[in-house]
Amino acid sequence: MSRFVRIRPEGDERERLSCLDCGHVEYENPKIIVGSVVVSEGRVLLCRRAIEPRRGYWTLPAGYLELGETTAEGAVRECLEEATARIVLDGILAIYNVSRIGQVHILYRARFAEPGPPDIAAGQESEAVGLFGWDEIPWSDIAFPTVGWALEAWRAHGDAPPSAPYGNPGQDPRGERGLSDDAPRPTSWRPM
Repeated sequence: MSRFVRIRPEGDERERLSCLDCGHVEYENPKIIVGSVVVSEGRVLLCRRAIEPRRGYWTLPAGYLELGETTAEGAVRECLEEATARIVLDGILAIYNVSRIGQVHILYRARFAEPGPPDIAAGQESEAVGLFGWDEIPWSDIAFPTVGWALEAWRAHGDAPPSAPYGNPGQDPRGERGLSDDAPRPTSWRPM
C-alpha cells in the first residue's frame, strides 16, 4: 500500500500530497463552478436548494463543471438539471474567485431558449424554482456570496451587450469571507 505524506517536492514551492514509495505527486487544484443568471422580462430565475450545503436557501442554477464539457455546456446542463429549463447563453457575466474553499465561479448571462412563458420546474437538486423581480429576490435567504454578487452585476449591467466580466467585490478580492447570518446584501463589485 502506498504511503502518502505532505512534503515539498524538489523544485516546488508548496507542500503536496506525495507518495513516499513511487514519488507520485497528487496535485489538488480548485474546482470550477459554472452557472447562469437567466432573465425573462426583467425577472431572474432562482432555485431553492434541496441539497447541502445551504439546503433551503436560494441560488442561481449552477454547479460543478464536469470533465469533458466546456464551461458553457456545463452552465446549460446545470440549468436543465436544476430548473428543467432550456437556455441560451449571452456571454460571461462574472468570474469570481473563492479562494477560501478552492473554487472559481464562472457565471453567464442567459435567457430562455423558447419564446413565451418560461417552462420551469424544480429538478432533483431543487425544492422550488421561481422568477423574481429585483424587489422580490429573497435576499436574506441567498445561499452563497457569489449569488448576491452575480445578481448585483446583472442589475448593474442591465440589457447592455456583453462586456468584460465582473470580478470579486473590492471588500473581498480573494473570496476569503464566508457567509454570516448578518451578512449584508452585496453592494459593490469591481470589473476584472
